[in-house]
Amino acid sequence: MASNSTLIAKERILHIQNTMGVPSQNLTHAPHRIKPANEVANRSELNPVHFLARSATIYPSKVAVIHGNRRYTYKELNRRSVALAYSLKEQMGIERGDRVAVIAPNIPAMLEAHFGIPGANAVICAINTRLAPAEVAYILEHSGAKAILCDMEFKNLVQDSKLPKVFIEDSGMPTDPYEQFLQKGLSKADTLGWSGLDQTDNEDDAVSLCYTSGTTGKPKGVLYTYRGIYLSALGNTIEAKLSLESVHLFIVPLFHANSWIFPYAVTAVAATHVMIRKIDYDLIWDILLKENVTHMNGAPTIMIQVVHHPRAVKLPKPINCTVAGSAPTATLIASMKELNMDICHVYGLTETYGPITKSYPQPHWDDMHLEDRAKQFARQGHVYLVSDDVRIVDSQMRDVAWDGKEVGEIVFRGNLVMKGYHNDPEATAKAFDGGWFHSGDLAVRHPDGYIAIQDRQKDIIISGGENISTLEVESCISQHPSVLEVAVVAIPHERWGETPKGFVVLKPGLPKEKIVNGPTLIAFCKERMAGFKCPSSIVVLQELPKTSTGKIQKYILREQEWKGHGKRVN
Repeated sequence: MASNSTLIAKERILHIQNTMGVPSQNLTHAPHRIKPANEVANRSELNPVHFLARSATIYPSKVAVIHGNRRYTYKELNRRSVALAYSLKEQMGIERGDRVAVIAPNIPAMLEAHFGIPGANAVICAINTRLAPAEVAYILEHSGAKAILCDMEFKNLVQDSKLPKVFIEDSGMPTDPYEQFLQKGLSKADTLGWSGLDQTDNEDDAVSLCYTSGTTGKPKGVLYTYRGIYLSALGNTIEAKLSLESVHLFIVPLFHANSWIFPYAVTAVAATHVMIRKIDYDLIWDILLKENVTHMNGAPTIMIQVVHHPRAVKLPKPINCTVAGSAPTATLIASMKELNMDICHVYGLTETYGPITKSYPQPHWDDMHLEDRAKQFARQGHVYLVSDDVRIVDSQMRDVAWDGKEVGEIVFRGNLVMKGYHNDPEATAKAFDGGWFHSGDLAVRHPDGYIAIQDRQKDIIISGGENISTLEVESCISQHPSVLEVAVVAIPHERWGETPKGFVVLKPGLPKEKIVNGPTLIAFCKERMAGFKCPSSIVVLQELPKTSTGKIQKYILREQEWKGHGKRVN
């Protein structure tokens, strides 16, 4: 007699064959771009859902999604996404411009939502799964969401909401409420395909609403347009060197700036999406070794954990690792290189669709010593091909000198800048003061045109009238061979106003003689940088507070140090 697990596996296969089988001609061969009758022949509105229709037409049998034991081809991914669009419209009454909230980890349903919701001419609002119920409630209200797709693991986040909901068990089984919801749209998906869905007639309409982390007050809703996502996706395919053979492991959450727009970039070239529910380094190494991964993205803190994992080995083929959030250190670059991981260092914000600049390697960097090469890589570089130029400006919006010394603010404009903040005209006007988007990041520009961030405006430490870059201090501390991670913030000082304090995590498994303390690390700094820049104290922690994408939350460290001392001026 077959075991229960065998029967379940057979049932899943039968279900996929019966419901996600070969779609009709109408589905995969419908026109990619549904044009209004009065549209001119030499223009069509840019729309990222067209990437999926195109890839499903050209490569219908290509594996599009890998999630555990489940595999979906591009034909199946396309069919499921179209069915989702019909179900949203007909079962939930979703209309053009409506916001649909999605609360889920990196799973197939979340990927399908990135095409199915825009396919219904609606706006996807992917919400951070790590938020508290009250924070989720604020976003649902502020966004004006009309419906919710929610993974069962996070049911508690929306249990008090009166909005219509579809829950996702992430099983792929016919009993899964999400699968049942898709079933209701399959008939039209098979008979009409994309041709039965109205597509946008204005590429400047909003199609995605991403909420910032809200570290300085209520989170702001960043509006992305069809045009912006389309061009950002093409930019990422170029800069990350994605191709038909690429296999991309999704580590950056799809709720974080739509995973830097990579769901659309990967789909544009019919590459493979590998989905995982959570950051599990054992699982990550399983996938790296078994699924022929060629690409993955993440913050340096994530990559540090990957390369120092007990199972870390040199990979048989090079993989491209797009790194953002902070500059990679020489130690990290060397460790990744030893494992056959090539770093692509990018920089951006939620307001710029994620990555907007890249540290483009120059041929002569290969001849440099590792430390010098790391300094070149650590710079934020130049803008993407699909963006306008970046400027570093002073308070009067004048460009700073290209001398690598004069500090100014990074400002952007062009295709990769958000439409604005949802329902927040004041914040939008402030962000676009002078006709450029103000990043809040301070940088210099070197003679070769590369920009290099010095710090966030809020992170610059002013000690006795001297400006100290926390990034510079962190870079110094990270050079110690026993240090795994580091964060530096300003703390109050009776005489100087404020002074740097360091927080470090040591590498796991260090022998006793290599375990260091704060005074040892301070002495290490004093040998390498000016005394006034050195931390007045350094503490060793088990872990640093981080966001869901692995970015260190300095504000938590800073707030605990300033309790009882009032607010920092900067």
